[in-house]
Amino acid sequence: MLVLTRKKNESIMVGDDIEIVLLEINANQVRIGVRAPKEYAVFRKEIFLEIQEENIKAAQQAQLINNLAAEVKELFQAQD
Repeated sequence: MLVLTRKKNESIMVGDDIEIVLLEINANQVRIGVRAPKEYAVFRKEIFLEIQEENIKAAQQAQLINNLAAEVKELFQAQD
């Protein structure tokens, strides 16, 4: 992990086109701003983890639906 020291209104560049700016520093909280192209999704980590969890659930549900559809198809084919 790279550790940097920055003051208010100072920036950190990530690659050529992502800038992280320290906007405000309080006793136990730091506000940052992220300037990035729209093709980059930027989330707080806890939100990112929730999105991943929901995506996994959705994929599992899709697999269950596909399995059920295959079973129904087999039942109809067995009746013919």
